[in-house]
Amino acid sequence: MNITKENVDALNAILKVDIVAEDYKDKVTEVLNDYRKKANIPGFRKGNVPMGMVRKQYGKSVMIDEVNKLLQEGLNKFLVEEKLDILGNPLPVVKDDFSWDTDKFSFEFELGLAPEFDVDVKGKNKITEYKIVATDDLIDKEVENIQNRYGKLITLEEGEEHANVTGTFVNEEEGINKKSTFLVNDLKGKKNEKKFIGAKVGDVIELETKKLFEEDYKLSQALGVTKEVADELDEKVTFTIEEISKTEPADLDQELFGKLFPDGSVTTVTELKEKIKQDAEGQFQQQADQQLLNAVTEHFIENTKFELPAEFLQKWLQTAGEQELSEDEAKEEYTKSEKGLRYQLIEGKIMKDNDIKLEYAELLDYTKGFIKAQMAQFGNMNPEEEELNNIAGRVLSNKDEAQRLQSQLISQKLLSFFKENMEFKTKEVSYEDFIKEVYK
Repeated sequence: MNITKENVDALNAILKVDIVAEDYKDKVTEVLNDYRKKANIPGFRKGNVPMGMVRKQYGKSVMIDEVNKLLQEGLNKFLVEEKLDILGNPLPVVKDDFSWDTDKFSFEFELGLAPEFDVDVKGKNKITEYKIVATDDLIDKEVENIQNRYGKLITLEEGEEHANVTGTFVNEEEGINKKSTFLVNDLKGKKNEKKFIGAKVGDVIELETKKLFEEDYKLSQALGVTKEVADELDEKVTFTIEEISKTEPADLDQELFGKLFPDGSVTTVTELKEKIKQDAEGQFQQQADQQLLNAVTEHFIENTKFELPAEFLQKWLQTAGEQELSEDEAKEEYTKSEKGLRYQLIEGKIMKDNDIKLEYAELLDYTKGFIKAQMAQFGNMNPEEEELNNIAGRVLSNKDEAQRLQSQLISQKLLSFFKENMEFKTKEVSYEDFIKEVYK
């Protein structure tokens, strides 16, 4: 077997594979001898069927199988030995005059070659690294939420601005009959709020569904209808008040601190606020890191220029999936996936140039940490090492799950590398301002 490569250009090549009878005839004979030993043909004892009959019946199909095996093995070996960095898979070139009725075969395959390029990691950039801080207002609101969660519910004689009201919404024509509870100040507009302030148990209040709540999603919950129905609903409903109550906030005392932190790590309001600040900023950091990684990704895609073998990749996409795509469908798919492909190549180049590797032991430890965190949520704080190893092994045996965890760990490694080697413009913002700037 002889394999040669001819470069069409920097991104495309043709592989030519020539196979002659000497390459496959011994293997074909071996397979046919095995067939002869096992063949059950009327008129002949098992193992005594004439080879000529076996060859006539099975020879061509066996030869085709062996040539295809030889072809695949030869291609894979050539690509590895020549260290060819290809995109997609080799595409066979269809020859109209090809025939299996010969003992010499010539095959051709199109290759899409990965481009050569450099990535400027330490060059100038305008990427912002956000430091999200927990503001005093956010901390005070969380303290208030804690006090309300651990507070005491007291019954009121009449409605007021921050009261909880329980009752039943009714509209017979729309089939609405739903008991609900909501805060008076969740209602949209002073007009609606005034209807409940001073109202008492047994009062029947008429309301318009349109813009009834400050948050639109609360209407579907209150009326017991789907979001789609709630969005289109513009009807009058009655609400019969059955109960009025109010949460009396818990005192910020040792009893509350003990409930929140049984280990005694928080004993004062100052310590509570510091704990809230740390937890909030820890969560914010995850979002800031993801935003930074996204920004760096976009930076490299925009500033790392190279060509791709687009025509080859579109042709390859036509047959790469479970369902064959038309030429137009493949072009559309390529357009959608080109950006992701470019970053895959850039990411691979950065990892290769900077010796960033992912060992299986690292992936196993990362998976075990992920499992341990999940188990802690269900009260298992100290699982046995053997148990963690067994669960992690099962998780990583799932190809999709292993790929997902591997991708997460690679992103963490790259993020650490970027932080150590790239210069960013640092900006300190509140969470609200971060959302406005990043997701505007």
